[in-house]
Amino acid sequence: MGNGGPPRALIIGGSLSGLFAATALRTIGWEVEVFERSASELSGRGGGLVLQPDVLAAIEFAGLNAGGAIGVPSGDRIFLNKAGAVVQRSHAPQAQSSWNLLYGILKRGLPAGLVHANEQLLRFEQHEGGVTAYFASGREASGELLIGADGPSSAVRAQVLPGLMPTYAGYVAWRGLVPEAQVAASVRELLQGVFAFQHGDGHMLLEYMVPGRDESMQPGRRRWNWVWYRKVAAGAQLCRLMTDAGGTLRRFSVAPGAVKPRDAEALREDAQMLLAPVFQQLIAATEKPFIQTIIDLAAPRMVFGRAILLGDAAFIARPHTAGGAAKAAANARVLAELLRDEGGGIDAALRRWEQSQLPAGQGLVQRGIEAGNRIMNIQAQRSDHV
Repeated sequence: MGNGGPPRALIIGGSLSGLFAATALRTIGWEVEVFERSASELSGRGGGLVLQPDVLAAIEFAGLNAGGAIGVPSGDRIFLNKAGAVVQRSHAPQAQSSWNLLYGILKRGLPAGLVHANEQLLRFEQHEGGVTAYFASGREASGELLIGADGPSSAVRAQVLPGLMPTYAGYVAWRGLVPEAQVAASVRELLQGVFAFQHGDGHMLLEYMVPGRDESMQPGRRRWNWVWYRKVAAGAQLCRLMTDAGGTLRRFSVAPGAVKPRDAEALREDAQMLLAPVFQQLIAATEKPFIQTIIDLAAPRMVFGRAILLGDAAFIARPHTAGGAAKAAANARVLAELLRDEGGGIDAALRRWEQSQLPAGQGLVQRGIEAGNRIMNIQAQRSDHV
């Protein structure tokens, strides 16, 4: 820093947001280092997602070789009733991908050694022209820019916006992935090539096909991805559900394999009572369901000198928007474009970046709140912090 070499970015968070930022900035000639607090590899995490243009644009901008198609196409959207009959059908072509496939593409686009695992940010200090980060391991790192891409429990956000925390929306998403060939032929026949839904009183399930765990697009090797939104009261009921099999209370998600057996069994029993037969079979075939709390977060600012918030560290929109990965991808690509093209230097580029990305993030969060409350029949937004 300050030695005439390329500018350096310190990226806090090694999930999708951080990797989008790292690959985009390397494309414009910046040096990057990524610091991830988790000690374990992240590639096996996450579920399915709808593939949005901003994701494709970020991959193209970074010049990443995706090795062909990265999404499974669907043509129609169908709505089932509890008996399993199709009560509505509309043509809405799109493509669906998976968290692990995008993570793999981005991670392979970075040289070995740039992503540092098991590095928990303690604090950072700003000084003329840059920032220095201090980690629990004793490591220190300096650069021209620090990017907080560390998600809902962002340590960067805790320093620049203390007290701003995600708000629980009043419901959770049960999720699961099932190998394509692991369900009956009748299920495959109905759900093949469609995006399927079932609405109920205060709940909704959706399903679509995503690439296989090994990123395969080959028929027979892909996966069924399902999401079941269900109301759970804040307080004791939510705490019981979000306490994992090891007795640890999780704030935002209970990972595959960590859900208490009695909760997984209750899920299957509820499916038998509430869901169409094909969805009952999908849930019964899911070996390791997982849970995510539905939360809202909207930062009033994204730029704090030479520290910025990006992706879910700044804005968390409900998944009904299908915009989480796309938001992070757009944040990263636009940041790189402005840093490359802005003649007024880094600070001017950051001001322009915030002017474009702040209203976009705030609008996405608001659309998610409106859609979620309508779908779940929630009249008033809660303010329970998680």
